[in-house]
Amino acid sequence: MNVDNEAVQVLVIDDELGIREGSERILQRMGYAVRTAARGDEGLRSLEAGGIAIVLLDLKMPGMDGMEVMRRIQQQDPQILVIVITGFATVETAIEAMKQGAYDFIPKPFEPDQLRIVVNRAREKILLQRETAKLERDRRRTLADLDMEKSRTRTIIESLPNGVLVTNTEGRVVLTNPAFCRQIGLDPGTCPGAFFRDYIADEGLARLVHDISRGKYVDFEDIPSYEFALAEDKYLIAKGRPVLGERMECLGAVVTLEDITAMKVLDRLKTEFVAKVSHELRSPLSTIHEQLAMVLKEIAQEEREKIDPHLLSRAKEKTQGLISTIGDLLDLSRIETGSVCEEPREFRLEELLASIVDFLRAQATARRQTITLRLPAEPLPTFTADPLALESIFGNLITNAINYTQEGGSIEVLVAPAGDNVRVDVKDNGFGIDPKYLGKIFERFYRVKNDRTRLITGTGLGLPIVKGLVDSLRGSIAVESEPNKGSTFSVLLPLKR
Repeated sequence: MNVDNEAVQVLVIDDELGIREGSERILQRMGYAVRTAARGDEGLRSLEAGGIAIVLLDLKMPGMDGMEVMRRIQQQDPQILVIVITGFATVETAIEAMKQGAYDFIPKPFEPDQLRIVVNRAREKILLQRETAKLERDRRRTLADLDMEKSRTRTIIESLPNGVLVTNTEGRVVLTNPAFCRQIGLDPGTCPGAFFRDYIADEGLARLVHDISRGKYVDFEDIPSYEFALAEDKYLIAKGRPVLGERMECLGAVVTLEDITAMKVLDRLKTEFVAKVSHELRSPLSTIHEQLAMVLKEIAQEEREKIDPHLLSRAKEKTQGLISTIGDLLDLSRIETGSVCEEPREFRLEELLASIVDFLRAQATARRQTITLRLPAEPLPTFTADPLALESIFGNLITNAINYTQEGGSIEVLVAPAGDNVRVDVKDNGFGIDPKYLGKIFERFYRVKNDRTRLITGTGLGLPIVKGLVDSLRGSIAVESEPNKGSTFSVLLPLKR
C-alpha cells in the first residue's frame, strides 16, 4: 500500500443498504473519503483500485462471507486495517476475527459515536505507521548519504598530494592517507591506532601534536608550524589544527605534512651562490678601495688642477658601499644557514651596550647629537648568547638612529627587565617612518626614500640582518614611529634559552 500523501480512505462492505449509507454519511462528515460495496467480491474489486486504508467489513453476507474477504484482504495488503461489523457479538466471533487479522470489531446495531471512536483509533494507527515508515526511509537515506559522504571524504583525503593524519584526544593516530605513508617511508597498509611518536620519532613534533590533540591551543593563529628532517636529506614541514565537535570541543588534531626538500635545496644553493659571489667580489673591491685611498692621499697639488678629487672621493665612497653590501650579504647567508650565534658565552648586557654606545658616541657628536644609555636600577642577570650577534643587532639599530635623526637630535637606549626577558628600546626624535612603510622595512634592500633621507647611504640590509639575528635568539622586534617625531625599535630577548 502506497498512501504516503493521500487522505485516509475507508471502504464499507455490507449487504445492508442502511448500514452502508449511514456509515458513509457519518464518516464523510468526519472528513474521510468513503467507498461502499454490497458484496464481498465487489469490495475486493474496489480494493484493487488502491488507496483504501480502513475497511468496515460485515461478517455475514450472501456469497463470499466476511472471513473469506478478510483473508483475501490480508493477502492483498496486510497493512489495511479491517474493522469487523457483526450482529453476532460473541466472544468466539471476536476471537476468531482477531486471529484472522482484524484490527477491531463493532457490533450491530451501533451508535454513531461508537463508529467514530473505532475509526478514529484506526486512523491514528495508520498515521503512526506512515510516520514510522517515513522516519525509517529518512534514516536509511541519511545513512546512505553519510556513507556516501564518508566515501567521498576518504577519496579526497587519499588523493591529496600532501600527507594527512588525524589523531584523537589521546594523541593516537586514527586516520592516515597514502601520501603520509610515502613521505615518512611506511608501508601503505600500515594500520592506524598507535601514538604519533610511533610513526615519526621527533619529540618536538610529537609534543606539538599531543598539545593540539588535547585542545591546548585556543587561538589557532598561535599554533606554530614545525620543520623537521628525515633520513637521506629529506625535509618536511608539519602544520596542525584541532578537530572541533558540534559544541566546539576538541576531538583531536589533523596534521598535514608537506615535502619542502626542493625548497631547502634551492635555499642552500642560493645561499652558497651569494656567499661565493660575495667572496669573489670582496677582494678586488677592497683592493680598488685601498688604491683609491692611496691615490687621493698622494695626489700632488698640481695634479689636483687636472683631476677632480671629488670624483675619486665619490668612487672611493661607492666602493666602500659595495664592500658593506657584500658584508651584509655574507651576514645574511650565515644567518640563513644557522652558522651564527654558535659560540654563546656569559656576559653582562649592560657592559656590551655601554661599549657600543661609547664607540658610536663620536659619530653622534659629529652630528651634534646626544646619545644616552639608561640602565635599570638593579643589575640584570648575566646574559648567555653570542656577543657578536648582540653587537650587530644594537650596532645596526643605534647607527640607523644616528643616520636618520637630524643634526642636534637625541638618541636614547633604554634597558629594562620584562619577566624572563630583557627589553632594549632604541629611541630617537628623528625623521620617523610613515605608517604605510612599517610593514616593509624588514624586507631585504628596502629603503624608505624621501627628501630628507635620499642622500643617506645604506644597503637596505641592516634591518633584515637585525630581524634574522633576533629570530635566531628566539626574541622579537617591534617598531613604533611617527613622521617628523621619531622612531622606537623595541627588542625583546629571553634571558634563558
